[in-house]
Amino acid sequence: MFDLLKGVRVVDLSTVVLGPYATQLVADMGADVIKVETMAGDVFRAARPGRPGGDGAGFLNLNRNKRSIALDLTRPDDKRILDRLVASADVFVHNMRENAARKLGLDYAAIKAVRPDIVYCAARGFGRGLFGDEPAYDDCIQAASGLAWLNEDANGEPRFVRTVMCDKVAGLHLAFAIAAGLASRGRTGEGCHVETPMYEAMASFLLIEQLSGQSFVPPLPDRGYGRLNSPGRRPYRTRDGYVTIMPYTAAQWQRFLRLVGQEELASSQEVTSDESRSRNIDRLYGLVAQAAPKRTSTEWLETLRAADIPCAPVNRLEDLPAEPHLAGSGYFRTMTHPVEGGLMYTAPPFASDTARQTPDRPAPSLDADRAAILAELGLSE
Repeated sequence: MFDLLKGVRVVDLSTVVLGPYATQLVADMGADVIKVETMAGDVFRAARPGRPGGDGAGFLNLNRNKRSIALDLTRPDDKRILDRLVASADVFVHNMRENAARKLGLDYAAIKAVRPDIVYCAARGFGRGLFGDEPAYDDCIQAASGLAWLNEDANGEPRFVRTVMCDKVAGLHLAFAIAAGLASRGRTGEGCHVETPMYEAMASFLLIEQLSGQSFVPPLPDRGYGRLNSPGRRPYRTRDGYVTIMPYTAAQWQRFLRLVGQEELASSQEVTSDESRSRNIDRLYGLVAQAAPKRTSTEWLETLRAADIPCAPVNRLEDLPAEPHLAGSGYFRTMTHPVEGGLMYTAPPFASDTARQTPDRPAPSLDADRAAILAELGLSE
């Protein structure tokens, strides 16, 4: 945990993945994130796998460096505790629909009345518009944004990506919104209200390159980004497995083609011209596929790295903790949870040579920090 956001307090009512991912990122930067949960706890605590009676791995991997207090916001006494927390906070985060937040007195106007300079950050399924107050989960947004269609299988049927990509992409946007809100308040002295809708965040993410010909008015006929849509873009089967072989620039393609005996093609305009290479990418990828089975994966990686051509092995997720780069850099770490016991986790995904670091704390058990938080507010049970 770094100290870059030390002194910033975040009151976080978000649940499941999107909001907790964003607030874990700011917690990793040193913010004091107080996770306000219902009396039953964040529903993601129950997502398996997990030890019997304990919290799930996903929850533990999204809530390190935070503190927990459980409140029933329908009870006046607990609502008063929340108000005291908000009055002490710099940032307020939730992922409720607008009507639900308003019913609980958690809309921007109500929170601003308690802390006028609050940075109020709301994560939603959809932005303001036709579907503005509709419920949404990751699968809904994968479908609506076009991601499931983009990931269609060999039979042309849409398929979900096997990760909660929309939650995490929107979570990154939300973390940026929190940081931008704090920067704005530091400059102006005033709070702000920012919203991060999953649908718009994911559409923006995909359409950077996939808007393609529709970027122009009138639109061009091109659909998608040619290289990404090529059927030849895939991991390549080697003599004993798979590797990714990724020449991209003209110089990289020339070095690769010379490695596989295509000297004449390497010197042709088909390769040296960026536009021509883009038009003929299917043929070039076909040559990679033809060459790949002639060597083992290790041989390819050694040869390609020696030629400074981008490449990578195709790892299984379960192999990553022992993968030489990650294992050698200390990316996987261990900690002891007071209830769960030993845990392995991934290091915060940023580095600093100047910020002070302190040991990471495990995700809190439900209501684990109630006494300490109440004492800080000058309250008691």
